[in-house]
Amino acid sequence: MVCNAFINGEEEVKQDSNAYLEKKRFFEKVLTIYGRNAVLEALEDLSVTVHKLHFSKSNKPAPVLKQMEAIAQKRGIEVAYHDKQALSRISKNAKQDQGVALDIVLEHFGNEEDFLSKNDSYRILALDGITNPQNLGMIIRSAAAGNIDAIILPTKGAAQISPLVIKASVGTLFKMPIIKTSDLSKTLQHFKEKGADLYTLSSHAKKSYKEQSYSNKTIFVLGNESEGVSKKVEALCNESIAIPMNRGVESLNVAVTASLLSFLD
Repeated sequence: MVCNAFINGEEEVKQDSNAYLEKKRFFEKVLTIYGRNAVLEALEDLSVTVHKLHFSKSNKPAPVLKQMEAIAQKRGIEVAYHDKQALSRISKNAKQDQGVALDIVLEHFGNEEDFLSKNDSYRILALDGITNPQNLGMIIRSAAAGNIDAIILPTKGAAQISPLVIKASVGTLFKMPIIKTSDLSKTLQHFKEKGADLYTLSSHAKKSYKEQSYSNKTIFVLGNESEGVSKKVEALCNESIAIPMNRGVESLNVAVTASLLSFLD
């Protein structure tokens, strides 16, 4: 009897653990945006999966708020009402949330294990310390339009998905697979062990990015706007490639570089 109780107890813990992990994976895909214009645009876009709409109870009546409620009702979206402080904890931006926040589900967000299990060949942009939200948004836009299969985005030391990034991406964020990582070098090492070739960009590289032969598992690493790729990440890369430039120009904006790489054949 004791043995059976122990086994059953273990099974229950395992079930709870699986449920917890599934819930965790779901909320890793949830992004909270705020501001009346951003929220309304997302609600009106039927391609955007919405988890929940949040209002502050202190909001004064306004046509745009009624419009949001009507869309939420029509789409079957849950609406929650909070005091001002509670809403600010949800939006994480009390000064700019304008009394509204929206949880959207980024269906294409995932982790490296999920991506590797579903893709035998790929081209990826890995972002190492990109801090400008507009650059991040433009990189996402170019990657979505071009021949890039995913973007690896660190969760620390880099710009994160925000209304400004969404605006700069012109909505393409909702279409682009993004792999979030808490340790970029560890993730890149994992991909390398699975056969990926890693490239950095350097004006001193001998071979042009157009002349390089790429394998069916290629990752381009783009570094910080001013400091470039970190030493730890650079040490993992197989080779450096160059973008030839005229008139003594030494470097390009990182978003422009991402665009050129995105449209390689």
